[in-house]
Amino acid sequence: MSEHDAYVAEKLGELLESLEALRRLGRQLTVHEQELVELARSQPRLKPTLKKEAEPPKTAARPARPAKPKTATEKPLADSAGENELRSIREEIGDCTRCKLHQGRKNIVFGDGTATAELMFVGEGPGADEDEQGLPFVGRAGQLLNKMIAAMGKRRDEVYIGNIVKCRPPGNREPEGDEVAMCLPFLQRQIRTIHPKMIVCLGRVAIQNLLDTKRPISQLRGQWQLYEDIRVMPTFHPAYLLRNPAAKKPAWEDLQKVMAELGWPLPKKEG
Repeated sequence: MSEHDAYVAEKLGELLESLEALRRLGRQLTVHEQELVELARSQPRLKPTLKKEAEPPKTAARPARPAKPKTATEKPLADSAGENELRSIREEIGDCTRCKLHQGRKNIVFGDGTATAELMFVGEGPGADEDEQGLPFVGRAGQLLNKMIAAMGKRRDEVYIGNIVKCRPPGNREPEGDEVAMCLPFLQRQIRTIHPKMIVCLGRVAIQNLLDTKRPISQLRGQWQLYEDIRVMPTFHPAYLLRNPAAKKPAWEDLQKVMAELGWPLPKKEG
């Protein structure tokens, strides 16, 4: 096999692996992607053991380069596929003008975190700080959420954080139905791409819109719900906790239920 043929075979193999990883993540391949899969599989030189070491040459040859050691920053294939899909969703959103929220925004707040998160937090929508920085939960409520995540024994970059809408409603009002209708499908695709083991819904707006219910938060908070095949724990929004410190204790109890279900270590009780 010539160097060119070997290179082409290797790249086709990598493409096939990436597309198969997307399929395992639950995303349905497009017609074009399915055609690429068939093309890759049809190549006569492509074998399941494509990347195995070549047989020793019969004649003297330049020694092969040692395999590049895997660094801590390298992500597994499934992670890369998930990140690529999230990037694709963000590109599809573009400079969105699908609803009137675009008129006053500074930045689209897409989401933040890892595509392989076991746990995802879903809030209502961006505030002033989030609109300024283009990241979810970076104001006072975001600082409290970071502390909540840290209390669970995790870093912010080990979970994923998103919102029902990705543009700031004027005056921090609740998003309206037509605005949610335009934006929610993108969040739903993010959830399907990441497919976390569990979701924590923060506040009434997030709970009612993600779960498609009119039930008040008082009937849902602390009780397991289901979004598709993912378990959901509804709890208070961090902004509410800042206004009502007494609610922090039940909110922490909600998070401990999530930790227990995920098998994360629970904090030791004092005394």
